[in-house]
Amino acid sequence: MLQQQLSLEELECGYAARVSAVFRDRIELKTLDNELSLPITGILASADPIERPTTGDWLWLENHSNKALKLFERLNVLQRTAAGSEAKSQLIAVNIDTLFIVSSCNQDFNVSRIERYLTLVLAAHIPAVIVLTKTDLCADADSYAEQAQAIHHDVPVIKVNALTDDIGQAFSYWTGVGQTIAFLGSSGVGKSTLTNALLGQQIQDTAGIREDDAKGRHTTTGRSLFAMPNGGWVLDTPGMRELRLNDDLSGVAEVFDDIEALQKQCKFNNCRHEDDQGCAIQAALEAGTLELRRWQNYQKLHREALRARQTKHEQHEHGRKFGKEIRQALKGKKAKRNWADQ
Repeated sequence: MLQQQLSLEELECGYAARVSAVFRDRIELKTLDNELSLPITGILASADPIERPTTGDWLWLENHSNKALKLFERLNVLQRTAAGSEAKSQLIAVNIDTLFIVSSCNQDFNVSRIERYLTLVLAAHIPAVIVLTKTDLCADADSYAEQAQAIHHDVPVIKVNALTDDIGQAFSYWTGVGQTIAFLGSSGVGKSTLTNALLGQQIQDTAGIREDDAKGRHTTTGRSLFAMPNGGWVLDTPGMRELRLNDDLSGVAEVFDDIEALQKQCKFNNCRHEDDQGCAIQAALEAGTLELRRWQNYQKLHREALRARQTKHEQHEHGRKFGKEIRQALKGKKAKRNWADQ
């Protein structure tokens, strides 16, 4: 796929490298037999944050000078809305073949949070798997698995003990040669432990959880991509305190496809799903076929995605009007100069 994006001239004068980590002033890259660091200059310093290299990107570098010549097109992009009042997109990772949403079988387990993660992942068109860790410390891991499986019928759920010797076998289906996987989840659920197990060595620092509330401690502070011994890639991400949705509603629609289908069964198209006559949502809630928690989380995530979309639209309109005002002002100045020259 990469070679198809190159001209014959580019193919002869360069080589491929993959971004393994991004820092404020430089990026770290891996090649087949080397590691290098490049300053963020030239094509790497795009004014648009979405166009800058991020962890998982492929670059084409010039022979000898190692100058970045091309940023390859991405297979997919996982992004969230950054914290703050403006709806700015923030990249999490790109070019991921399978993304594992990790949760542990303890107080950290939160169905609504997993739904949020899954909404972002499916909006990016990345195949997802839910991973339940610390099964050795849980008396009833099957109950957690049942709750996780009920989130989405097409998303696999696996239970693992990351400290066992056969952990690689549990992930072997998704970690073949050239495949890139990533772990996403809150702090302390075992993402770095899984990464170390797949790498066969202690690369990432790990830490336990607090006994009183099962909350994790931050050990991974940045997104890092590692080459696995079997020829695949694994990306470890830090625990994220805030994971705001972007303006893509498709993930919400896919994760909550049962609710989307129910809404189409309401008697009236403008049903508010409150006390409206013939409301399929209210009927399902009363019958117990739709969980109130799931309905409320759907509403919350749907509003959040709509808000991001509206904010982005407002920003676009503001920029368009501001640009128009600038052009009119420049046109006025030009007219005054022309009048003065007469």
